Amino acid sequence: MSTAPEVLISEVGPRDGLQSVQTTMPTASKLLWIDALVAAGLREIEVGSFVPARLLPQMADVAEVVQHALRHESVTVMALVPNRRGAEAALSSGVHKITLPVSASEAHSLANVRKTPAQMVDALREVHALRREHAPGVAMEVGLSTAFGCTLQGLVNEDDVIRLAVACANAGADEVGLSDTTGMANPAQVRRLFTRLRAELGAKAGAAHMHNTRGLGLANCLAAYDVGVRTFDASLGGLGGCPYAPGASGNVVTEDLVFMFEAMGVRTGIDIEKLIAARAPLKAGLPGEPVYGMTPEAGLPKGWRNA
Repeated sequence: MSTAPEVLISEVGPRDGLQSVQTTMPTASKLLWIDALVAAGLREIEVGSFVPARLLPQMADVAEVVQHALRHESVTVMALVPNRRGAEAALSSGVHKITLPVSASEAHSLANVRKTPAQMVDALREVHALRREHAPGVAMEVGLSTAFGCTLQGLVNEDDVIRLAVACANAGADEVGLSDTTGMANPAQVRRLFTRLRAELGAKAGAAHMHNTRGLGLANCLAAYDVGVRTFDASLGGLGGCPYAPGASGNVVTEDLVFMFEAMGVRTGIDIEKLIAARAPLKAGLPGEPVYGMTPEAGLPKGWRNA
């Protein structure tokens, strides 16, 4: 059997995770954590977001973090940018990929970025023009937030999600994925919506970004995999999540997701023992912050690779 990776696990903890906690991780700790993630075999890491430090002090050192991450030749270094100003700073820093936050829910979009979804598509078009002129080799993706439901708005119409995804692709996004920002998705819904997304966008259909708010994160990832999705966002220790979802509302735990795929015989290219070891610098950098994960707690079962 080939050992070439069959799925891409995109680690979003250094951005999505860190900006969701009150504590600011010291820069030196961030760099050690990223080094540990790379050592485990992660091939794509979202290392931060280019937003004003007064709004997110946790991301004030993002340019320095990017410069450190770029030393690792095996990794795609990604950052979130909310607008043209953020994109200018990110492109100047040398990132390989930028991602923009576009929400399918108008209520969430206004709360999150103070723009409507339509206005964010305009911003995306503007960032695309900037990228095309100054850094055509940099990839640009969109993860549609609240694609499966919104704590502010409630149900989000699936036709609206698909229309917005097509609009983002037409505005210049290389890939458009779907995000379960509030942990409201179920496997049947995930299967249905990603099937529609892939039918509309083909190769431009992007990642599944699932949350484990109601315990369905892994089930939803598997549902997405079953209909052809091959890129999955996850966060070490399940760090992060939506502030509107109470309790353990974080992202899918990278360690559990990798274990699931590897136990199935689906190759991730990640060394799970080293991945679990990468929790140590995370915990050291954020002492007292809860981290999650069933696999690290239970340990790896004997003979699991041969099951």
